[in-house]
Amino acid sequence: MRKSIETLKNIWNIEDLRKRILITILFVAIYRFGSYVVLPGINPAMLTQLHKQTSEGLLALLNMFSGGAFSNASIFALGIMPYISASIVIQLLAIAVPYFQKIQREGESGRRKINQYTRILTIAILVFQAPSYLLNLKMQAGPSLNASLDWTFFIITSTIILAAGSMFILWLGERITDKGIGNGISFIILVGIIARLPQSLFQEVVSRLSSPGAGGIVMFLIEIVFLLLVISASILLVQGVRKVPVQYAKRIVGNKQYGGARQYIPLKVNAANVMPIIFAQAIMFIPITIVGFSNVSTASGVTQQLVDHTSLLYNVVFALLIIVFTYFYTAITINPTQMSEDMKRNNGFIPGIKPGKDTAEYIDAIMSRITLPGSMFLAIVAIMPAFAGVFGVKAEFAQFFGGTSLLILVGVVLDTLQQVESHLLMRHYDGLLNSGRIRGRSGVAAY
Repeated sequence: MRKSIETLKNIWNIEDLRKRILITILFVAIYRFGSYVVLPGINPAMLTQLHKQTSEGLLALLNMFSGGAFSNASIFALGIMPYISASIVIQLLAIAVPYFQKIQREGESGRRKINQYTRILTIAILVFQAPSYLLNLKMQAGPSLNASLDWTFFIITSTIILAAGSMFILWLGERITDKGIGNGISFIILVGIIARLPQSLFQEVVSRLSSPGAGGIVMFLIEIVFLLLVISASILLVQGVRKVPVQYAKRIVGNKQYGGARQYIPLKVNAANVMPIIFAQAIMFIPITIVGFSNVSTASGVTQQLVDHTSLLYNVVFALLIIVFTYFYTAITINPTQMSEDMKRNNGFIPGIKPGKDTAEYIDAIMSRITLPGSMFLAIVAIMPAFAGVFGVKAEFAQFFGGTSLLILVGVVLDTLQQVESHLLMRHYDGLLNSGRIRGRSGVAAY
């Protein structure tokens, strides 16, 4: 306890870090305030059906990422997810399309062009997503709309407001990156996830204590212990690496000697991070889109199981898709041939392995071996909320037992703590841990 208090004092004593933390808190407060500002012409007291629709299933995940703004019909209802979708598309184009590959190699100017294209694509996605959200809002919460409103005028103005709200969130995220604690976009998602935790935790406690046969406080404590174990396992998944030793040959330039050092290539067990889950969820979202948000309850047979995130068929298909997408995304992001050429160019080699083709095959073989357990572990974490639901955990609280939300939460918290620790170490203060250094999602410790 004394160590924690001393660390907090050290953080507060660093003027730059204190300023960044206060700026981050201010921007987060603005974001949370906007999550409760309802679209013009909507009565927030009559959104019960929309709240019920977003309390479970895939829409509950969207609502969690928006910090509850989705179910509140707020100006921030679409959140930051359109930008995330646009970023994924641009990232895939940068791998498959030569024009984007060329831009990516142009350094800072190329990065600005990529950001500009991402923003344009985000606006295009918003133009389609906003009317879809409003049509669903009309079906689920039609009485909440002001009867005197013209529907055409409402959908046009609300589309503009929703698009502007998402772009404003993007601006807040960039300001957090530049002026705040860093990782702005990820931090916005983190805030949206954590914002739902107190309410979900309270509902779970009430449910366990009030329902006969629910297990009471003992069952709730077991849930908390299990949640901590899942979080620990997620940290291992996020930070797990296979270190490949690399030896660099000595070079004499003038009177100085370069190279000769032994280093490591940290190949991540989960190199794809949360992307396979996002891709798999996008595929699993197709059946519910075809059936229609309002007709999910009338679906039958296989379709009913595919739109029910707690069903056995849904989770088996979901897990298989995650494993497939993990291999796919790892294959397009990790290029063993390029890594081998970079090592050869810098006079580096893996001991016992010939440079060039043999090195590329060796790295590819290692990635294939570590990706299999990594993908299976990722699939287990992804379907963990469904298992929690089977044991009586309420849907809102079950979302924290795994899936994209937990992995994002763990990754962003580790990155943020690493940023704070780097500021402490630069001012010659002790780190956040008694021994060792905090590693972020990249697997690199703060120094």
